[in-house]
Amino acid sequence: MLLLASGVYMYLIIFLTLALAPAVALMAYVYHLDPIDKEPGRLLGMLILMGVIAGLVSGLLEQLGMNLLGLFSNLDPNSVEYTITTDFLVVGVVEEGMKYALMAKVTWSNKAFNCRFDGVVYAVFTSLGFAAMENIMYGMSYGTDVLFSRAIMAIPAHMGFAVLFGLFYGEAKLLSVKGNSAGCGACIGIGYVLSVSLHGLYDSAAMIQTDSSFAIFVCVVLLLYIICFVVVHIAASHDVQFAA
Repeated sequence: MLLLASGVYMYLIIFLTLALAPAVALMAYVYHLDPIDKEPGRLLGMLILMGVIAGLVSGLLEQLGMNLLGLFSNLDPNSVEYTITTDFLVVGVVEEGMKYALMAKVTWSNKAFNCRFDGVVYAVFTSLGFAAMENIMYGMSYGTDVLFSRAIMAIPAHMGFAVLFGLFYGEAKLLSVKGNSAGCGACIGIGYVLSVSLHGLYDSAAMIQTDSSFAIFVCVVLLLYIICFVVVHIAASHDVQFAA
């Protein structure tokens, strides 16, 4: 019995390490890139929690969205058109919307939000909280093998979507501080549309599984890596503080 309990314990440790380590590593990477004023740990912990909540709520909303799509459209659930529609207009819209709505709720008026790059940090921590929770669910459903592929594709993908939105979120806050409400709203809208579009493209290219969609998928993954490891460095090096 003791040997069995020890084996279960070791499996749990390995499982949680595989599921959580990629997200934690990327959070640490972005945190250390923050060049001006590191964000408080309590706020970052709250953002991770918001990401987990976003993941749980998104699952329910996505199911509702797919049910509504089935009722009000003539699309065949096995068709390419249905896959693309659900990936963009259900999964992308819901997941990115939930992540950023909950993120904004705890960050927009927070006094720690005083630099443009903070928007990237907040978006990444929220999105990777979402991805970590999703990783645990996938691992429980499909086994640990799926966690290896997710570590090099799905987890960086969630970060890439977040960086894209976070760049515009930080700029929106800067414009808001300067009194430019129209520019602020435009940045929020553009950032959201771009992140939803990239999310939908990633998911649909992965799901369709044709030669052309595989080529698109490879290009999207390369773009996401550029966003995660090149664009984010450029953004950090050009950070701007809202008020001296």
